[in-house]
Amino acid sequence: MKLKQGQVWKKGNKYYRITEWARMTIRYKLSYTLHAPEEPVVEVSKKEFCRLLKGAELCEETD
Repeated sequence: MKLKQGQVWKKGNKYYRITEWARMTIRYKLSYTLHAPEEPVVEVSKKEFCRLLKGAELCEETD
């Protein structure tokens, strides 16, 4: 799984947007619709984030 800053992942009815990608940690924001207000930033290890995203799908990037 290739993670990078700015990606949006969808799992069930939750959307996870990566706000900061670092060597050992990921910071993300959670939202319940694609364009809804987001929750505060959460920081987890990459391993935890990958477990969280298991079965999730990457949303299309809009440039």
